[in-house]
Amino acid sequence: MKIQTKIAIQFSFIVATLLMTFSFVIYQLFADFREKDYYDRLKSKAITTGQLLIKVKEVDRNLLKIIDKNTLTALVDEKVLVFDQKNRLNYSSLDDHIIHFNRGLLDRVRTEKYVESHDGDNEVVGVLYEVNQEKFIILASAYDKYGRSKMANLRNTLLIGLLFGIGITVLLSIFFAGNALLPVNQFITQISAITASNLSERLDERHGKDEIGWLAAAFNKMLLRLEQSFELQKSFVTHASHELRTPLAALKSEVEITLDEQLDVEQHRGILKNISKDIERLIALSNSLLQIVKPLKSSITNATEVRVDDLVFQAQTELLMGKSDYHISVEYAQEPENEQKITVLGDEALLKMVFANLMDNACKYSPNRQAVVVINFTDTSTLVSIQDDGIGIPIEDFSRIFEPFYRSQNALTISGFGVGLSVCRRIVELHRGKIMVTSKLQEGSTFLVELPNILT
Repeated sequence: MKIQTKIAIQFSFIVATLLMTFSFVIYQLFADFREKDYYDRLKSKAITTGQLLIKVKEVDRNLLKIIDKNTLTALVDEKVLVFDQKNRLNYSSLDDHIIHFNRGLLDRVRTEKYVESHDGDNEVVGVLYEVNQEKFIILASAYDKYGRSKMANLRNTLLIGLLFGIGITVLLSIFFAGNALLPVNQFITQISAITASNLSERLDERHGKDEIGWLAAAFNKMLLRLEQSFELQKSFVTHASHELRTPLAALKSEVEITLDEQLDVEQHRGILKNISKDIERLIALSNSLLQIVKPLKSSITNATEVRVDDLVFQAQTELLMGKSDYHISVEYAQEPENEQKITVLGDEALLKMVFANLMDNACKYSPNRQAVVVINFTDTSTLVSIQDDGIGIPIEDFSRIFEPFYRSQNALTISGFGVGLSVCRRIVELHRGKIMVTSKLQEGSTFLVELPNILT
């Protein structure tokens, strides 16, 4: 079922329920008012009859009947009966009509002094009238023709109004629900037209003034993330293909030379050395590609408390074991009196990869293969800076150095794939941290990693 139909049905049901409740309450209140008013009139009639018959000596039964027959305020099917203390009928306003009563009704009137009841469609009141130590019971009965006629008119009016109101509500609810959901239908049309080839398209956010605008803004953010993911995927495939092509082509040509020509042992040895270098390059490229994927798959939901200085020293040791020409010094900007100031919540292996990559880059791009690591802290963060005196980074490349496979023009002569910095940034962001860089050409670069400590 369409949302528009659901909204129309629900809104119509709510309004119909309110209208029916309102109509029922109005009708019931009027019915109660009519009945009470009519009972009051019958009570007044009963008391007036008792006063004329019992108190006024000049009025006898026959005269009272004449008065009752000719009064202008006579009620429809009006009957008045007066009983003495022994429940004997002393007076009846109409001899040719009877009023249904029983001794139980008379006893009830004597007990309660005033009783309201029904005789078919007629209302009946019973009044205990006391005069000179004598107790009379007066029963008055009549049919409220005009009151019931007004109730019938009111019932018909309310019924017609109810049906008309429900009909109008259904039509208006369909119209307004369709009008309210029109932007959603437009979004559906726009979204249906967005494919992998036009992810740059965006929805109209309607200035973000209502829920529809917020929904459009959320979709646009999602489209932006999808576009970035697709661009990253295309960049990954393009660069990976390019980087793989060169060593594979070299391997192929060297193998073909070996097969096609008669070579001596030294020539074979030289070709095998070249093949070994190409294989090492392929292994390094594979490791770099795995570094890109690993942070995306990693989760720090099971993070542990780790001291940052321990990770830095571990990365330093492992790096120096593999590359003996590197020179890495680690310093403290200030002594940590509380180890929690240099303790963070995170994934030990990933954080160690960050520091290892940054130290490796610092040494690789420095002529003297030297890097200086400084550990510092604030009340909320742990800071690690990695400094070198290498080739530096051009200003125009600052905005792109963290992109996968991107390399500055002045670094193309140095081996590498342009993967490490993008991996470092994603790992640091996973830990709610920041990585920043300052650099000058031919003077070196400084990378600063800021991670929230466990005191935050």
